[in-house]
Amino acid sequence: MGNKIIIFLFFILFSMHFYAQKEENITLTTKAGNIEGTLLFPEKENNIPVALIIAGSGPTDRDGNNPYMKNNSLKLIAEGLSENGIATLRYDKRGIAKSKDAGLQESDLRFENYIDDAKHWVELLKKDKRFNQVVVIGHSEGSLIGMIASQRANVDKYISIAGVGRPAADILRTQLAGQPPVVLEAALPIIDKLEKGDTIAEVPQMLNTLFRPSVQPYIISWFKYNPQIEIAKLKIPILIIQGTTDIQVTVSEAELLKKANPKAKLEIIEGMNHILKEVEMDRQKNIQTYSQPDLPLKEGLIELIFEFINLI
Repeated sequence: MGNKIIIFLFFILFSMHFYAQKEENITLTTKAGNIEGTLLFPEKENNIPVALIIAGSGPTDRDGNNPYMKNNSLKLIAEGLSENGIATLRYDKRGIAKSKDAGLQESDLRFENYIDDAKHWVELLKKDKRFNQVVVIGHSEGSLIGMIASQRANVDKYISIAGVGRPAADILRTQLAGQPPVVLEAALPIIDKLEKGDTIAEVPQMLNTLFRPSVQPYIISWFKYNPQIEIAKLKIPILIIQGTTDIQVTVSEAELLKKANPKAKLEIIEGMNHILKEVEMDRQKNIQTYSQPDLPLKEGLIELIFEFINLI
């Protein structure tokens, strides 16, 4: 009988916790179509901070997932902050998931489209009287998108998680350095031309997936931005977070961002990987976490974000 009472009480407490969080669908209307997002509220819905969460590169949805891997990293951030009294807005990037109708033709897409989308989300949140401050959280490529959008909108605080500190062209050169010499020798002149704003009509077949003509305008628009220059422009409180077992972005990238804006706060989390889960550096074990949605976020991450947002 005693055990039944305990189980019943646990169920009641769990249910109260579950229903204390409230979701609200929200739509950003653009000329190309609607971008869909989720507002997640804590129990208190007024006079609270709200964080805009910006996803990384590729077909990443509002929860941090893509068609090939499900890890729920961004959803877990939203839920963790909600449990600590902070509202969040996360959204499917244009062309992805429920924002599919807002997708542009590949040849028409520019990096600025993502920046403008984030800026418009901030403006929408700023008009909502329920919130007393708007914070931008950019993950991976979303870090650069977020820091530029934060310059162009009235953002109160900015957080970079697993963001690079070098221009995309330099990152690409580093990644290709591990390829066979024939690939590197063919790729470097293409990167150099794109960096100068020039397109290439004839791309070697082995590099067509990466540098196909239709994607070159987007790459050119992306190459224009140096994260160190962009973060240096921010005059608001900044938090830079980086994990030590991230196999995609190294701690040195976060250190470059910190050096570019010395007033920023840098937090290195031991044992946290790119999708914000706890794992060792072993590559195979690391990649396995990318498809483990029930694996919790690295302990201490939410606490760092919460403390920074609530810091006066």
